[in-house]
Amino acid sequence: MKHLLSIEDLSYEEALSILDTAHEMARVSDGPVKKLPTLRGRTIVNLFLEDSTRTRISFEAAAKRLSADVINFAAKGSSVSKGESLKDTAQTLQAMGTDAVIIRHSASGSAHWLAHSPWMNGSVINAGDGTHEHPTQALLDAFTIRKHLCGGAGDLGGMNVGIVGDVLHSRVARSNVLLLSKLGANVVLIAPPTLLPVGVESWPATVSYDFNREIPKLDALMMLRVQQERMNDYFFPTSREYAQYFGLNRDRLTLLKQNSIIMHPGPMNRGLEITAECADSARSVIVEQVKNGVSVRMAVLYLLLAGSSEIASAVNAEVNA
Repeated sequence: MKHLLSIEDLSYEEALSILDTAHEMARVSDGPVKKLPTLRGRTIVNLFLEDSTRTRISFEAAAKRLSADVINFAAKGSSVSKGESLKDTAQTLQAMGTDAVIIRHSASGSAHWLAHSPWMNGSVINAGDGTHEHPTQALLDAFTIRKHLCGGAGDLGGMNVGIVGDVLHSRVARSNVLLLSKLGANVVLIAPPTLLPVGVESWPATVSYDFNREIPKLDALMMLRVQQERMNDYFFPTSREYAQYFGLNRDRLTLLKQNSIIMHPGPMNRGLEITAECADSARSVIVEQVKNGVSVRMAVLYLLLAGSSEIASAVNAEVNA
C-alpha cells in the first residue's frame, strides 16, 4: 500500500491491520514518552487547501510523534491564493524531496489526481476531498467503536451503527459506510430525503427516515454536521424543524441502549444536529474520537512509510529502547 485515497482501496485485512497498528500506537500516545524515532529523516507535508482544525492538527501530531519533519502548507498565505495550480504546487513539493503529502481539497478526486500524477513520487493520504471521502476519519471512527464495543480487537461483526443527518454533503458518511460494512457492521442512514445522495440505494447500508424508530436498535450513533456552507438551496424548511426530527436531544438520548455510544466527526452545530447536553453526556465519545485520530494517523503513516509487518514487536522495541 503506497497511498490511502479511499476506503475502497483497502482490503478487509488491510483495514484490520491499520486498526491493530493503531492499537499499538495508542500505547505510545498513552505512555510517558510520546515519540518514536521510526520516521526520522522523512519529510511529510500537510497540504490543506480547505479549512480544517482537527484533521490538520491530528496529522501533524501523528507525524511528529513518529519523528518526521513536518511542513504545514495552507492556501491562505501561499501562492495558491495567487492562483497557483495544484500541478505547480505538486511539482514544488516534489522538488523539496517530500516523502508523503496529506491533502485536503475542496474538489472531489483531488487526492487521486495528485497520487497518480507524474509530478508526485511520494505517498499521498486523502484528508478529505470535496464531498467524496475522508478515509482516516472512518478508520478512527471504526477504531473508537471497536474499542468500546468489541473489546478493542477483531472486526465489527454484528454491530448496528446509525449515521444521522446531512449524508448528501458528508465525505465522512461515505467513508464510514464503506469501512463499517467491510468490517461486518450493519449500517443505517437516517436523514430527510433531501439530504440523501442520488444512488444511495447502491450503498452497503439501509435507509430510514424515522429516527425514533431506529435509535433503540443502535450500538453506535453517529451524528453528522449540517454542512450549511455547502448548501446552495433549501434542504429543510427551518433549523428548528430539522432539530425536531433529526437532532439528538434529551428525549432521544433516553431511547438509546444502555451501552450505546454517541459520536460526531466535528465540528458540531450544537443545538442543531445535537444538543449540548447530549454532546457532553457520559455516553459521548466525541472528544475521544479526536484522541484516537492521532493513533490511527500514526498507524497510517507508519504502514505507508515504514512498511514493517511486525508492528507490535517493532513498537515494543522502540518503546523499551
